[in-house]
Amino acid sequence: MSSPEMLLQVLRSQLRAAGMTYKLLAERIAMSESSVKRMFGQQDMTLSRLAQICKAAGIALEDVLRAAADATPHADALTLPQEKSLVAKPHLLLMAICCLGHWSLEQVLETYSLSEPEAILLLTELDRLGLIELKPLNRYSLRVSNAFRWLADGPVQQFFRQHVVSDYFGGDFDGAGEALLFLPARLSQPSARELVAKIQQLAAELARLHQNDRRLAPAERDGFSLLVGFRSWEFAAFTALRRAPPHQIGPRNK
Repeated sequence: MSSPEMLLQVLRSQLRAAGMTYKLLAERIAMSESSVKRMFGQQDMTLSRLAQICKAAGIALEDVLRAAADATPHADALTLPQEKSLVAKPHLLLMAICCLGHWSLEQVLETYSLSEPEAILLLTELDRLGLIELKPLNRYSLRVSNAFRWLADGPVQQFFRQHVVSDYFGGDFDGAGEALLFLPARLSQPSARELVAKIQQLAAELARLHQNDRRLAPAERDGFSLLVGFRSWEFAAFTALRRAPPHQIGPRNK
């Protein structure tokens, strides 16, 4: 579905939710009902007309535009070459993470020691890589979905393991809204698969909250990271203490 089609589909949905019929809308914008229907049917609407309709219906134009952008299908992950390009330049990876957090250029410049030309160049490179679509006035929209994830064992995850994990776990996890759990269990494969499904639901819930809180002022939000790992595993030092089965020589390896 093209962007104009998606935009009008979202607009129709929000008009219905507001109880706005074509007849009532026509009265409020001084058009005939048939002209309004034809405008929607032909998908022929200028931005000024869109703004007029939103105002007449009591709908925020930015909410319509954001909902249309969010509903447009996007990739859930980058390609291997794209991730390699990010980790090759730490500043580029930093900007990518800021964009995934919906930071504005102004917020990036206020927070990090980057000049405006450097930051704009990074945004341009992210546009070339396909992570964002750069727009006028250095605004952008993401080209990845709300369910975006880094490639499993890909360049970014490997970079995090090497440089980030020790820093991440160096905290106390005792601040407001923080938690650290390590819970061993012995499970069947069906139970393990059930838990993986619940982890995926948790990731979707995080994406939903992240999306909803974009409406809040920057001062009302803080950066949080969810790190979840679940695998069949035993600490190597414990594995080394296992008794070898009668027909096995040497320690058990997993």
